[in-house]
Amino acid sequence: MPTTAPFISPVDATSIATHTWGDDLSAPRGVVQIAHGIAEHGLRYRRLAEALVAAGYRVHAVDHRGHGQSVDSADQLGNFDFAALVADVAAFGKDLADRSPDLPLFLIAHSMGSFAAQEVILDHSDQYAGAVLSGSTALDVLGAELAKAEGPVGLDAFNAGFEHRTGYEWLSRDEAEVDAYVADPLSGFELPDSAVPQLFGGASRLGDPEALAGIRRDLPVLLVSGDADPISGAGS
Repeated sequence: MPTTAPFISPVDATSIATHTWGDDLSAPRGVVQIAHGIAEHGLRYRRLAEALVAAGYRVHAVDHRGHGQSVDSADQLGNFDFAALVADVAAFGKDLADRSPDLPLFLIAHSMGSFAAQEVILDHSDQYAGAVLSGSTALDVLGAELAKAEGPVGLDAFNAGFEHRTGYEWLSRDEAEVDAYVADPLSGFELPDSAVPQLFGGASRLGDPEALAGIRRDLPVLLVSGDADPISGAGS
């Protein structure tokens, strides 16, 4: 079972819930930071965390601001400032690096978390030994996909190309995982109209050659995506 503790954001003193697996490892090989996607939370990554612990890594996943246990009430779910969320990811990564200076730190970031990670890596690539961007995309590809939707954009926009059973078939081929997401009160909640558009706030920097040149050249980055993932333009 993970241990849960707060991380106080240096941005505005928001209390961010963090979940740790493998803190009893006597000689960990490294530390892994997990940044989850929109409308979910860190504990959904339990299976990944347990596999990493079995391989010898200590794992830390947060509930981003506006998600999971980082809200005071259910009506706050989905209310977050993305720029502050990005700063939280960078600050928590620095905290983990400072706590274990002799261990390599890796960042695994999924979907919205990967958009945050793309921004974090621009300025803080030195604090990571490697990064995995899962279910990620270039923001112009995401914008083209969202342009297909009518009206305010929510997560249901991504299900347009799939046979409808729950409305979240786009998440995974594994129906059990889809059903677990739908049954989870801390996942799949309705987002305010402002939530998805603000993800594009840092798009200009992500395509700026001068900003990209700040990423250290030897940083290993793994990009993984489903071949039918609408967020990445069907794996493109």
